[in-house]
Amino acid sequence: MSTFTFPGHVLTIGSSDAVNVRAIQKRLTELGCGPVEEDGVFGAATMEAVELFQVRAIDPHGQPLTIDGRVGPTTWAALFGEATVAPVADPPTFLAAAVLGVAGKEVGVLEDPLGSNSGPRVNQYLESVGDKGGLAWCAAFVYWCFQEAAVALKVPNPATRTAGALDVWNEAGTRGIRRVAAEDAADNPGLVQPGMVFVIATGGGHGHVGFVEKIEGVVLTTIEGNTNNGGSREGIGVFRRSARRIGNINRGFVEYA
Repeated sequence: MSTFTFPGHVLTIGSSDAVNVRAIQKRLTELGCGPVEEDGVFGAATMEAVELFQVRAIDPHGQPLTIDGRVGPTTWAALFGEATVAPVADPPTFLAAAVLGVAGKEVGVLEDPLGSNSGPRVNQYLESVGDKGGLAWCAAFVYWCFQEAAVALKVPNPATRTAGALDVWNEAGTRGIRRVAAEDAADNPGLVQPGMVFVIATGGGHGHVGFVEKIEGVVLTTIEGNTNNGGSREGIGVFRRSARRIGNINRGFVEYA
């Protein structure tokens, strides 16, 4: 097995990372998907060998690999072992850490009654953005967590004050707040960091947002309001989930902190 660790970016046709491409080529040959010339050039022959491996292998969670000829963190983990893709769990800033601390303490909060988009704590989330109970509240939860953390740290709250999930994405662009588009995150999972807010568009002008708490390859641990164990955008409470993948976040990630 390789002593290399996943480099944080997807390796594909034309990749200039010769050291890691050679490691991939060598491993593919060892696993009977070659022989592949160990020249450090990710060309058509290497891509075809990767596709053959992806047909035959499963990811560390027992799921089929996507057959695309690209070596992202999931295919890398299948090639070299799950331990070679280091999880990312350390927030990059004090504010990001504080926000995740606040959000984590809210896990378990439920609507009252269930399915009402209201309740003592839920109403506080909505009131923080100037709305009343009865509305979707995932974005209000994000703002409230940032407000609590910002007050504790005595710093300005950088989050957009809104109950609209897609407003989180759109207004971040208008305000010049760093965003990582979905396609960029898929190509370079290392761009996604703990404390970021993921944004999913669900159609009809609706969406869903939540916090990224940890990244393991392309699998995210998230803390989300107005959801449930199945990941609904109209759920019943605040949940910690470990089933979202970077490739399923179709709008992108916002870095407030």
